[in-house]
Parts: sequence; C-alpha cells; structure tokens
Amino acid sequence: MTIHHASDWDRDAALTTARILLEIKAINFRPEEPYTFTAGWKSPVYIDVRKIISFPRARTRICDLGAEKIQRRVGFETIEAVAGGETAGIPFAAWMADRMMAPMTYVRKKPKGFGRNAQIEGEVPVGKRTLLVEDLTTDGGSKIAFANALREAGAICEHTFVVFYYGVFPGSFETLKEMGLELHALCTWWDVLEVCKERPYFEESALKEVRKFLENPVAWSAARGGVASLEEARAYKAAKG
Repeated sequence: MTIHHASDWDRDAALTTARILLEIKAINFRPEEPYTFTAGWKSPVYIDVRKIISFPRARTRICDLGAEKIQRRVGFETIEAVAGGETAGIPFAAWMADRMMAPMTYVRKKPKGFGRNAQIEGEVPVGKRTLLVEDLTTDGGSKIAFANALREAGAICEHTFVVFYYGVFPGSFETLKEMGLELHALCTWWDVLEVCKERPYFEESALKEVRKFLENPVAWSAARGGVASLEEARAYKAAKG
C-alpha cells in the first residue's frame, strides 16, 4: 500500500515518530495471541504510546512535531486552549499547551460525582477554540465523547490531535468528520511498516501477518472472534460501559 502524506514534512514527521516508537519498544506485534481492544476489535498489533512519558528526549521530539503539525494544519494563533482526555491525553496536552503557550484543561470520562461534579478540570475554555489531545485513536469513539463534553461546557472544539492513529478501522475518520472534528495524527501503522523495512525490528512472519490485518482488519478481527463491523464495535463498547 502507498502511504499518502499531505507534504514531505508530514512524511518525515510520521517516519521520525515511528522510529522513536520502535526504539522505545512502544510497539508490539503478537499475531499468534491477538489483542482485544475496548471496542471489541481483535488485532495482532498493539501500541503503548504512554511509554513516551518515560523517555524525555523522545517525548520532547514528538511534542515538538505535534505542535508544529498543528501550527501548519490549523494555524499559529488559531488554538486558544488545549484539553487533554483522561487519562493518557493529560501529559501530552500539558506538553503541547506549553509549546503553544496556551492554557490547559483536562476532560474526565464522566463527571467525578462529588464536589462540583466537574467533568472538565481547570479553567473551562468557554468560547475558546480548543484543541483536544489524546495519545492515540483506534475508532474515534472517545474523541467524540470528550469533544461533546467540551462543547456542552461552552468550548469550541473542532480539532483533535493524537500521536498515533490506527488508520484501519472502518468509519472512524468519517465519524469524526460528521461530528465536525478534524483529526491530526503524527503516525499510523503504515508508517511503522515503512520504517520496519530499514531494520529487522520484527520477524518477517510477524510483519506478513500484520500486513494481512492492515489490508482487511474487519475480516481479520472476525476470523479470530472479534467484532466484525462498526455497529458491533459500538454495541460492544456500550455494553462494557
């Protein structure tokens, strides 16, 4: 598959991010014992983007790239506040807000149930153009929930940033777009496979199975007992609460 990037800069940023994630062993291939995601998808690949927080040079480079991507795609003075999604998005939002010289808040998955019963912590960015930040996205579900919470509180939330986007599950990009939410990601699985051509990070047999998954993730998931459609994924996630 040919990877299409918006510019040479986007391609360089994607491959740099992939190399960093591979170096710190944030990427895991396990075709023989598939992972099950929160929406019920079965996958031979799993990424732990949160590992970045333990590597200062890696996180500095990735957050620099993230801030530059937003400035290139959204604008230098367009974003007025940054909000992190609980919990993995919080540190990335803090680092991005620092680089963008913007106030930062974070959004809980649900109101905390006592005190102010707040779902948004920090100064609520009422009327401010707010960037929602998380570590990654698979099917986009949590982004919509966080964006809705921000909007209900009075923020203007039209853009979301993640370090990593799976880029394979059906309907995720379209669903976000329908919600008026534009996704900005540094890296996808296709970028990881591109970098794997440079060095033997994994056995060729594992890479071959991962390519099969990426080319048809729905069939791969269904054949291994996972959900087999976007509708099933939504129902699975709702049932899990």
